[in-house]
Amino acid sequence: MLIYLILLFTVLPALELYILIKVGGVIGAGPTILLVILTGTVGAWLARLEGFRVLNKTQQSLNQGVLPSSELLDGLMILVGGIMLLAPGFITDVLGLLLLIPWTRALIKLLVRRKLESMIRQGQVVQVSPFRRREGPFEDIDV
Repeated sequence: MLIYLILLFTVLPALELYILIKVGGVIGAGPTILLVILTGTVGAWLARLEGFRVLNKTQQSLNQGVLPSSELLDGLMILVGGIMLLAPGFITDVLGLLLLIPWTRALIKLLVRRKLESMIRQGQVVQVSPFRRREGPFEDIDV
């Protein structure tokens, strides 16, 4: 887990900076900045559009009495995609857009679902709860 955090906060920004400098050297600083702003704007619009679409699907599922597990995963992926588009750079923009486009998101969701199922089979999934039992002389009381 630590290696992923190191990659996320050191290697990825360094790669983003390298690509921005290279693209800026080819097309110029102004067009590079405009391109980053354009991808962020298009991404924000797409995140909003997809977010409302998933929210409507979630409401339809709930109205039918069905737990919207697929829609919740879609919503999470849209949120992550939108956050990635806030970071300046081309790598995060591409990854963010892939999470926002419905058919690429479906492929990524399939991979995530397979990975989670594999982790569950191997007992690698940890259950997170806001309520934790304390160790010591005191006993927790559920109210």
